[in-house]
Order: sequence, then structure tokens, then C-alpha cells
Amino acid sequence: MASIERAPPEDRAAHQLERLSALLGEALPRNAFWKERLGAAGAALAREPGWDLFRSLPFTGKAELVADQQAHPPLGRIATYPRERYVAFHQTSGTHGRPMAVLDTEESWSWWAECWGAVYRAAGVTAADRVLFAFGFGPFIGFWSAFAGARRLGALTIPTGGMDVKQRLRLIADTEATVLLATVTYALHLAEVAREAGVDLRALGIRRTIHAGEPGASIPSVRARVEEAYGAQCFDHAGATEVGAHAFSCSARDGLHVNEAEFVAEVVDASGAPVGEGQTGELVLTNLGRAGWPVVRYRTGDLVVNGGQRCACGRTMLKLPGGILGRADDLMIVRGVNVYPTAVEAIVRGFDVGEFRMVRLRRGELEELRVDAEASQETARALAEELRLRLAVRIETRAVPAGSLPRFELKARRILDERS
Repeated sequence: MASIERAPPEDRAAHQLERLSALLGEALPRNAFWKERLGAAGAALAREPGWDLFRSLPFTGKAELVADQQAHPPLGRIATYPRERYVAFHQTSGTHGRPMAVLDTEESWSWWAECWGAVYRAAGVTAADRVLFAFGFGPFIGFWSAFAGARRLGALTIPTGGMDVKQRLRLIADTEATVLLATVTYALHLAEVAREAGVDLRALGIRRTIHAGEPGASIPSVRARVEEAYGAQCFDHAGATEVGAHAFSCSARDGLHVNEAEFVAEVVDASGAPVGEGQTGELVLTNLGRAGWPVVRYRTGDLVVNGGQRCACGRTMLKLPGGILGRADDLMIVRGVNVYPTAVEAIVRGFDVGEFRMVRLRRGELEELRVDAEASQETARALAEELRLRLAVRIETRAVPAGSLPRFELKARRILDERS
């Protein structure tokens, strides 16, 4: 896989078509959902792979997968094999709709671990590291696959399910952990509690932090706060339960690379037409190593910038500057101005703010946005002015007491919708 990361585009395209043909040849005879959805074009693509045939296939979104599972419980027709073949059960988080059950075979779970190998290589994690996982091990896939990937790498894996923040801080010290995996929100929460307890995180020996589950680690101001707190280099990662671990940040740490050794990536506009380099669109993915639970031309709902295939690190895989910008359905139009949550967070994290949230409001016919921030009145006023200057729209900013807003271990839910 590592050789594909720096391969010429034509070599990587040939590799992808070969993998895609094998995937469809295995899945379509056994997978009623995809056989019906892809039709004759899918069968032809399995026999004679080509990009024109691939681009003739329909897009698929999460709504279609959920509807199939509801119509054909408990798993739907999405699963390629009988239930007895599967060894790992997970659910989507349900942040943007009903949770969906997703299963993996022994082979596809090994594929997940291999995808995480690319994440670790890019972050400089080795078998000599001690990797601590700061999350609860529930049915949400979270860092389960990262745990499997670290074990395959040969690193010491340190689970912390069921522990509170102070217990996790103590375990970091006791095990001399060198790598921390957590959502960026939880990493900042750990730092907040450490500061209150008089613990010097920078002295504990963490040298790398890797973050997933939410945008943030590709936002310079957020990354700077994490790196300042831990004295470590901070890396981003993107994945989805229904797709796989598909993107990672490299030594340049200015965005994400899509792992095109294991995924076919497209960036399209709302109509499905490809967008050019430098333009923003929705990320569409096809996984190539998950025959038991494949997705083909899957609209992820994640907004990204098509950054082309050049990077200072030497990789030639698709670059996504700024990482995942947000969800297509998270776009807020505040008095005619498009505002993404990640743009607000990028500004908030440049101030002395504990936790924050965005509250969507409707006043008359207009949508408004309010930011509640655990900060002083003076900081809140300065933040409001910076939001106005950088987003070109006035956003009410309210100071709230320290510790009054919720903390999150997994995906943060910082948008409160009070428009109704």
C-alpha cells in the first residue's frame, strides 16, 4: 500500500480498477442490494473494468442504506454474506439520523486495521510506541479499528473504557503513553482537567496525538491548542462506519490525504458533477477492500476542497486542504451569509475559551446564530468582533460560566437548534 501512496496517477488508477473488479466480482452475485442498484453496468464493470462504466453507476447515500435495513430487518440486503460469516458489529453514531447496524467479516476487519496502518505510518507511530485510547468501547466504531491497527503494528495498546478523566490522566503517566487517540474535543477536555489539577501534560511524554470522529485537528487554531497543551504533534484522521478509515494527515499537517490505495475518491457538486481543483464539493467514496459490506459511489455528506494530488510530503493521493470542512446539512445561512461550524470553531479556538456551542435561532423570517462561550465578558466581546470581521456577519456572542456547557467523549454536539 505504501508504494501506491506515491505512485503516478495512472498506476494508482490501474490498481483501483483491478481492486474494484475483484470487489464487484465477489459481492454482486451474493449482495441483493448492490446487484439491484448497480444493475447491468455493475456486472459489466466486474468483467471489464473501466472508468466510463464506473462513472455511469448511480450515487448512493446513507438514506438508501437505512431504508433497505428498515425494509429488510435486521441487517437489510446490504450484507454480502450470511450473518454467521461476520465477526464485528458496530453502529453508526446517529448524529445525522437513525443509527445503522454495520458488520464486518474477519477479512474486512483486517482491512480496517490495514487502513489504520496508513494513518500510523503518516503520523510516525511505530511498534515502539505506547498508544492510549481515550474513549469508551461501545457499539459506535470510534477507535475500535484504530485499536486493531495499533496491535497489528506491534505497538502497546492501552484501553481506557469506563475510566473518568482523572483516571485517564493517571494512566497516561503510569503507562508512559507516547501516543494519544481521542476526539479533539476530548483531548482539549483532558487538557482542561489537567490544568485544573496542576498536572503538566507536556511533561508526561505524549509525542503524537491522533484525532477522529469530528472535524477540528485540521483547523490550525485547534491544532495549535492541542500541541501547546501536550507538547506533541497533532494529526487528523477521517473515517465513517459505513465506509472505512479513509483519510489521514501527513507530515505537512495542512489537511488530509484520501487513502486512494483502498478507496476511489470523487469530489462532486450538488448535482453530482465533479468539481475542479481548488473548489469545494461533497466527498464521494468507494471502498475497495470490504466485500462483506461494500459501498459504491457513496455520498458521504462531508464537504471538502479538491486539493489535487500534490503535497510537500511526496504523496500523490488526493489532498483535502483543511480536512473535512463540515457536513453539507450543517451549512447555516445567517442573514444571507453561508457559515460553516468549522469556520466558527476556527475563530473561537483562537481565544481563551473553555467550551462553546452554537445556537441556531429564527427571528421573523431571518435565521440568526448565537455563540455561547465559557469566557469572560471582555473575551466574549472580542470574539464577537472577530466573528464579524472574518465571517462578514454579526453573530451574537454570550459569555457563560466556566463548566456550564456539556463535555463530550465522542462526537461533540455543539449545534443547538432552537429555530422551531
